[in-house]
Amino acid sequence: MNLAATSGDGPFARGLAALDTMLRIRLLEEKITELRKAQSIQGSVHLCIGQEAIYAGSCQALRADDPVFSTYRGHGWALARGVPAQGILAELLGRESGVCRGRGGSAMFSAADHGFYGENSIVGAGAPIACGAALASVLRGEERVALTAFGDGAMNQGAIHEAMNFAAYRDLPVLFICENNTYAELTPVAETVRDAELHKRAAAYGMPGERVDGNDVAAVRDCVAHHAARARAGQGPALIEMMTQRLVGHYYGDLQGYRPRGELAEARQREPIARLRQRLAADGVAADTLAALEAAATADIARAAEAALAAPLADPATVMEHLYA
Repeated sequence: MNLAATSGDGPFARGLAALDTMLRIRLLEEKITELRKAQSIQGSVHLCIGQEAIYAGSCQALRADDPVFSTYRGHGWALARGVPAQGILAELLGRESGVCRGRGGSAMFSAADHGFYGENSIVGAGAPIACGAALASVLRGEERVALTAFGDGAMNQGAIHEAMNFAAYRDLPVLFICENNTYAELTPVAETVRDAELHKRAAAYGMPGERVDGNDVAAVRDCVAHHAARARAGQGPALIEMMTQRLVGHYYGDLQGYRPRGELAEARQREPIARLRQRLAADGVAADTLAALEAAATADIARAAEAALAAPLADPATVMEHLYA
């Protein structure tokens, strides 16, 4: 049973659903690593291992019709929005059964039926697109909140500032989520800015800015829920800086020679899945329940990979489809 799709009313139900989502994201990324190593997946791959609480917590706080725009590190956002693992894996494998029929690959796929409007390989480019979705929501009276995610390095991109200024000026329902994993690609963010507390920049645009522990799924959920409610009520956008650390390189094959000795070991002590497991166990969730949850997720991801690998490759003869009206 995939608890990621169940919201529940109590903290146990929400916690178990969040853990289920986070486990599936972790297992999906590990399977993608395996397939990339075997060269079944070709090209650049950016993994989100260690950042799972951001996606699980944020998506628990959103409505099913709220549009989400991610970075090129977007597999976790997609799975948390309910995009089937088989469709994601098939997409990365270039299969016809992929969510974009094998055309989007790892960094540029989307699944609008699930409220996931896609990754973007241009750093920060999802933010102005999210403003367009939010403006459409306002004009149609839909009360939808657009969420756009980007890394700490993107905070120095012009498109992000233009989007935040426009959203604030128009009181648009946009949540700007900065996934601060402390590295702008290979460069520590603290070496590129005077003030590394990036949420403070929101004040310049007259909107709320908040920093939250991005490895605490409950803190993420509560923060996003609060600002989403504000946005739906017509009170405008917010910038949320979610502090985390990726446990893998910036891209597959990144040797991470730029990381100080011992940093990864310390980061693993704070990683979100282990923290949530410990919290649930302390709250009385049985070890058998947690083990069964992980076993089911492991089996589901394995089956999804088998089905994706068995699917036919995308037909090169159809490469021109969907390019022109």
